Amino acid sequence: MNARFARPAAAAALAAAVLVSVSACGGEDTAAPIGKVVVAGAEVVKDQKLHDLLPEKIKKAGEVRVATDVPYPPFEMFVKEGEPTLTGLDYDLGQALGAKLGVRFAFTPQKFDGIVPAIQAGKFDVAMSAITDNKERQKVVDFVDYSQSGSGILVAEGNPSNVTTLNDLCGKKVAVQTATNQLDLLKTHQAECSTAGKGKIDIQTFPKDSDAQLALRSGKVVAQVLTKPAAGWVAKTADDGKAFDLAEDPAAPGGYNASPNGIAVSKDLPQLTDAIQKALQALIDDGTAVAIYGKYGVASIGIKEATKNAAVD
Repeated sequence: MNARFARPAAAAALAAAVLVSVSACGGEDTAAPIGKVVVAGAEVVKDQKLHDLLPEKIKKAGEVRVATDVPYPPFEMFVKEGEPTLTGLDYDLGQALGAKLGVRFAFTPQKFDGIVPAIQAGKFDVAMSAITDNKERQKVVDFVDYSQSGSGILVAEGNPSNVTTLNDLCGKKVAVQTATNQLDLLKTHQAECSTAGKGKIDIQTFPKDSDAQLALRSGKVVAQVLTKPAAGWVAKTADDGKAFDLAEDPAAPGGYNASPNGIAVSKDLPQLTDAIQKALQALIDDGTAVAIYGKYGVASIGIKEATKNAAVD
């Protein structure tokens, strides 16, 4: 249950969130320089052995052409509306991967539904855009999986109702956006509430995530269920992090019904897939990846192993 399935509403709700800047240019992005880069406080340097794994065309070009759909907080955002400079989890991770591989990861905005066809057409080498790794997409691209995300629970600052799990929502008023996977999740969970001998969740639906957050602010509901990356970003940025908290269920670190998010790579570039997978594993092992995720309030969606084509559907 990846955020991309309910993308337009989630993006609109978060567009006004405070953005964290990094140094690099968006649009037809010049990306980070080859060599040492500092991302989320971590210094990343070129690994020559990983660089040697790259396809010759990438080495010669000195860059990996990356498609991304902006904005989609916290994965990809503009630092300032109306200007091309990019920021976000995917962007930062791309700069770290580029530094590790000794090439630029040059990001270019592309509408989401056109990303995979653009890779197939050879316009881009990869895409980093919170894309769910699923078997249908694997027919035309390969994925290097870098995180997992599903649904999360946003609560008021200090978590006054002591909400940790979905069961803690039984018998309580809970906000959710209409026509989303999160609404389906709550409806499905009603049976478990009954089995546990608790009252049903009093589901309060809203047309936008921002409306649901207003209800949470005012105490009309005890929680809001939305995609976990969005919940983490809202908790980190709203009122400078003083309005909401992200409830963490130890049994569902990536969120409920979590699916892998992957870097989509052209099937014409298997060497690039291999190089990115190994570079990502290096960033996971040295803590850089989790530092990047933590910068955006979603450290728990990180994974310990950089898998390939790990779709769960």
